[in-house]
Amino acid sequence: MSIPVLICDDSALARKQMARTLPKEWDVDITFANNGAEGIEAIRAGKGEVVFLDLNMPVMDGYEVLQTIKQEDLPALVIVVSGDIQIKAHERVKALGALDFIQKPVSADAISNILQEYGILTIALGDGVADSPMIEVDLLDACREVANVAMGRAADLLAKLLDVFVLLPIPNVNVLEVSELTMTLKATEEHGTVSALCQGFIGAGIAGEALLLFHDSSFKDMAKLMGLANPEDDNTEIEVMIDTGNVLIGAFLNGISEQLHMKFSQSHPVVLGRHCTVNDLIHDNSEKWSRTLAMEINYRIEGHDIQCDLLLLFTEDSLPTLNSKLGYLLD
Repeated sequence: MSIPVLICDDSALARKQMARTLPKEWDVDITFANNGAEGIEAIRAGKGEVVFLDLNMPVMDGYEVLQTIKQEDLPALVIVVSGDIQIKAHERVKALGALDFIQKPVSADAISNILQEYGILTIALGDGVADSPMIEVDLLDACREVANVAMGRAADLLAKLLDVFVLLPIPNVNVLEVSELTMTLKATEEHGTVSALCQGFIGAGIAGEALLLFHDSSFKDMAKLMGLANPEDDNTEIEVMIDTGNVLIGAFLNGISEQLHMKFSQSHPVVLGRHCTVNDLIHDNSEKWSRTLAMEINYRIEGHDIQCDLLLLFTEDSLPTLNSKLGYLLD
């Protein structure tokens, strides 16, 4: 008898990759859910005896799913599959009842090993994985999943360096004209003035700029976490910005390069503006940005008044190469 397996992830690419990497000899009936709320309904309907669960999702995230399963004592063995690889994320999902944790991007060996370790695979040997519905993946969805994994790598490094837990959003990925980019950046203006730096990057056929917007209210807390004296000193603020940029931008680009199997070279970081409004920042630098693929991540640190926005702005000329690279993930 087939085992009901639920794959719960807001990314079509992640769902497709997960289904493909399940052991071929495993006799299962697969159901897909786009968010945690759909996932809970599937589990209640008996379609999720084994659940592969993402953490960062809209409507209801993975933590909320685990809490609901625990509260309602639902019959589900949950394996978390996430790009958020922070140690504290592992600890929290285990405390909420998750069986284990697999980091994205998934591998067939990692899944097979966990299933065998917990005796799930051996009791389910049958005629093979049942046919699952076709999953259509567009390039923006693929970019979003690539950004999700890279975001987790950067957050993990920052969390280890500062001994904190980094709260992660769902990445926002869009192809934008400069006017639309202006509106995206202006959305952060409610947080007051910002300071910003940029760092160029280039690889084989792909180039762009990483833009870090650091909310001015965050400087004091971040300086303390970094153990820097005189947190309100101008030089300290620049040091905080550059050190944060080195961590987040470097790790994010490494996360992307690993998935696309390429290398990026980075220029030295340049301070774009300090203690200015987003509107001023855009006005002074708008000629640098035209049509672009933008990856936007808002990083926050739990328990601290620290917030910064990371934007990766790929040149329009980079889009054909990105399409080609991402195409391999879609096949």
